[in-house]
Amino acid sequence: MNLPDAFSQSYGEFLEDTYDCVDRIVLNGYFYMGQSGGGFRVWWNRLHGTEDNLDNAHLMRYASRFSRRVHAWAKAKKVPLVYCPPKTDKSELMSPYLPSDPDFQGVFCILVGRAPASVHEVGRGRNGVTHLSKKLPFVNQYFFHIMDPDWGHLMIQLCPYPPFNALITLNGHEYTARQAQRQGLLFTKEDNCFTQISNATDLGRVAQTMTQAGVGRLVEVCERWIYSACLSFALNQEEQRRSGFHYGYSVYQTEYSRNLLFLRGRVLEQIFQSVIDRTRVHLNLKRIKTIFGRKQRPHHRKGPRLEIVIERPTYDLIVLKIHFGKLTIRIYSKGERVLRIEVIVHNTQELGCGKRVDRFPEIVARLKDILERFLEVLHGVDRCFVNQGMLESWSQPSQPNSRRVAGLDINSPRIRAVMQAVIARAAQPGGFTASQLATEVNQILGTTSYQPRQAAYDLKKLRAKNLVSKTDGSRRYGVPLEGLRSLVGFLTLRDKILEPLLAGSLRPRASKTQNRSAIDIHYATLQTEMHKLFQTLGIAA
Repeated sequence: MNLPDAFSQSYGEFLEDTYDCVDRIVLNGYFYMGQSGGGFRVWWNRLHGTEDNLDNAHLMRYASRFSRRVHAWAKAKKVPLVYCPPKTDKSELMSPYLPSDPDFQGVFCILVGRAPASVHEVGRGRNGVTHLSKKLPFVNQYFFHIMDPDWGHLMIQLCPYPPFNALITLNGHEYTARQAQRQGLLFTKEDNCFTQISNATDLGRVAQTMTQAGVGRLVEVCERWIYSACLSFALNQEEQRRSGFHYGYSVYQTEYSRNLLFLRGRVLEQIFQSVIDRTRVHLNLKRIKTIFGRKQRPHHRKGPRLEIVIERPTYDLIVLKIHFGKLTIRIYSKGERVLRIEVIVHNTQELGCGKRVDRFPEIVARLKDILERFLEVLHGVDRCFVNQGMLESWSQPSQPNSRRVAGLDINSPRIRAVMQAVIARAAQPGGFTASQLATEVNQILGTTSYQPRQAAYDLKKLRAKNLVSKTDGSRRYGVPLEGLRSLVGFLTLRDKILEPLLAGSLRPRASKTQNRSAIDIHYATLQTEMHKLFQTLGIAA
């Protein structure tokens, strides 16, 4: 078994295998010419032969005609059409209509809900010249839920107002499951996660085909449905051809995950809980949510079976989240014995590599790099160390270049707050700036007096000790793995060992609580022994 990262390798003896997969993919479908006022007027001339009827009333008539046609078609084909009340979960409204026939293809449900949409507003100048402006009102939008032979369940959200902008939502796990079925692989799938696999290596290869040839496959599935199942209610084929209407696509959101399949479910729970306990304070992980299930995870694993089911909270679902702007990293348990690490980009513009659909492989590669960097940081925090003589060397001045730099005063609250802030920012994709570090330090100290110039000076001290590195040609900083493990090791030693022991060793008291945790038992034992040691050394209480 080839484990892809240090975090997985540290728990390799408890793992059966791992696999990576692209999860949810959200594409923007847009008519390029219709996004600008001038281009929209050219398209309208092609469609109608004149601009005299270009006004708000005619634009609204498109939406009305779209609604009438959709209702008539849904009634004729007996497809459920459901209006969504405000603030309701659309997936819950859709789930009762999921087709039970595995060979079903086509639209099986249409939801209607109000959502903001970018539409044109027509105005007239004093001289009668038509001009267009963009506005973002709430309008009725149509959510077409479709079952595709290659991608499974997908959803197309279409705005009935010209230029008929669309949002296409796909799931990479659905695609991988369909391809794995065709290749005869055995698996158990719950929601968007494989919980049991007969051959994770072969499944990983199937998942990679979506990325390697992903652009063509993504465009193909969009073209297969968006014209025939959605746009046809607004423009027929002849109108599409006459006006030159054709969609272009860009990647709006993407998710990428690494899934660790444990041999036993109980071991998964124990390891995940211990990782949370050791890392949440250092990485400033505040958002932890637990959804309690009906069963306990089993001691032993079961064999895989060819099955796709919708997940219910059968087992406890623990979700840990950390946010970096438009990026989110989540770690959570799935099914009986799967630990999943997932990185989500809510707007691909955040990655700085372009949004067009032909950039999809590069977007996935960026997300994979972010995920592996986070796992490297998680491993460094989870497996910290304190080197012999490290604390003595930190306090000494350094001279990395022509200028001498002061040492680290580890007894200073400011320096310790800087260390905590550096650890908390270590997982930030692309590194962090002195201003961001100053903000983090002020939150830790509860002040507003710590300035970016002070952060830059403290970072210079940390760089002299190889605890922080600076990205070449930029003003951003990163944390090397060995430096991260040293910082976490020092803070853990001071906050979790020395201070609790010294605080309780002079007057140890027997705890009356019967259900004590393992760490409480260790503390009580050490405090008793240290009290005896102080008496032997003659240290006054």
